[in-house]
Amino acid sequence: MTSPSRITVLLAEDHSIVRQGLCALLNADGHFVIVGEAHDGREAVALARSLRPQVVLMDVAMPELNGMEAARQIFEFEPLTRVLILSAHADDEYVQRAVAMGVAGFLEKQTSAEILTKAIREVAAGRAYFSPRIARRMKDEAARPRDREGMRRVDAARLTSREAEVLQLVAEGSANKQIAGVLGISIKTVEKHRQHLMDKLNIHDTAGLTRHAIATGVIESSVQRTTADPA
Repeated sequence: MTSPSRITVLLAEDHSIVRQGLCALLNADGHFVIVGEAHDGREAVALARSLRPQVVLMDVAMPELNGMEAARQIFEFEPLTRVLILSAHADDEYVQRAVAMGVAGFLEKQTSAEILTKAIREVAAGRAYFSPRIARRMKDEAARPRDREGMRRVDAARLTSREAEVLQLVAEGSANKQIAGVLGISIKTVEKHRQHLMDKLNIHDTAGLTRHAIATGVIESSVQRTTADPA
């Protein structure tokens, strides 16, 4: 039985070698219990539902369902879940989207083991934690007026959870039939979601959706595959 003093952690990271390193680091610390490991956002949501860890340590760039959307879906059924983002992508837009969504903290993957373990303890205790460089940028950003780049963040936020899932799968090169299979919905429903997100974003072709997904951090540019036929 898990000791009450040890913090339960779910790892969500698509690179096996990184997950193994994180497991070794946290297990060696002695204050954490790894209750599950997810290789994509969809699995992270399912494991968070079933395991109910105190902290989800979440990468952003993952296949099928990225970490931001996975966090949003986790919060839908458990608003108090503590999600700590650990990502190689920590520019201002990523961080601001994460904060607006309700994540408890954001760390860069270059962070030290000491900061990582401290961050997990802090968020498990109900406090927010951001790596020092991100915290400094957030403080500077708070003093600046909003610019037109904020419109892009609003567009991303207006998508429903299902539309965001469809956007990522389209941008990754999946055809409508494949998307229907992954999401367990009909092809007609996929087409409807696809049309809705195109209307909301004022983008009317697959290439444009892919560029938008890359620009807003839904996928990495390296993830993009050859665009599939939409049928």
